[in-house]
Amino acid sequence: MIKTNKSFIVEDVRVFLQCFVFLCLFNISALSFASPLFDVHLHYNQADVDSISPVDVVSILKRNNVSRAMVTSRPPELVKKLYRQAPEIIIPMLGVYQTHDDKPRWFKDAHLPERLELELRKGGWRAIGELHVFAEHRHQIVFKNIIQLAVDYDLPLSIHADPAVIDAVYELAPGHPVIWAHAGTFPYPDLLADYLRRYPQLHIDLSVRDERIAPGGKLSDDWYELFVKFPDRFMLGVDTYSTSRWKSFDRVANKIRNWLEQLPADIAQQIAFDNADRVLLH
Repeated sequence: MIKTNKSFIVEDVRVFLQCFVFLCLFNISALSFASPLFDVHLHYNQADVDSISPVDVVSILKRNNVSRAMVTSRPPELVKKLYRQAPEIIIPMLGVYQTHDDKPRWFKDAHLPERLELELRKGGWRAIGELHVFAEHRHQIVFKNIIQLAVDYDLPLSIHADPAVIDAVYELAPGHPVIWAHAGTFPYPDLLADYLRRYPQLHIDLSVRDERIAPGGKLSDDWYELFVKFPDRFMLGVDTYSTSRWKSFDRVANKIRNWLEQLPADIAQQIAFDNADRVLLH
């Protein structure tokens, strides 16, 4: 009977130690999971205002430990209102659209560069974008004028674009910082590596590419290798392109944190925060 009790004690100790180790690992993971993020791709548009107030936006960001957030809006004055709510968090990006209808035709608006410059003269902007530009429109004069404004005011450009558009930008503005939204329209690691080698000031925003980067939650080998080769060239974003996206912010942020935790800690830190902080705030 005594022998049996000793067996129980040994087994209990073994189970206790297993649980203790698990809890330690869980706590380490939880600490990593809670690391601050710098989100470089958020929208706060007129369609969002009725259901999500500036106070709500700040609450969502703080709940997800997003300590910096670059936000654009249509019309542009909305992001200034958001900035006044939380200037320590919100990084204003000057949008080029007044309404959703401007999105497919902005490059035909000959007066747009003038309006943008009037806004830029007021100050307070840290970037211009998001510009939706595709190969057939890359030589439009309005686009060229906006590139020149970005150079004149020393502001990064956030561009949703084909690879040919990136080439066009760097023909006009060699060495200018560009943030390539969504890892481009053809987000293949080999192609991205080629462009990162070509253009040292090109940075890649990974928003809305989580399933491609980590299908089923597991970071793919080719993306892992890309991040390890170019750890200083990637940034994160949830991309609140609709009101429903704001409402699912927690879920998307968790997916991002999941694949970040599968990277070496120093590389995860660069992608999560440091790269955006360097390009946008220094």
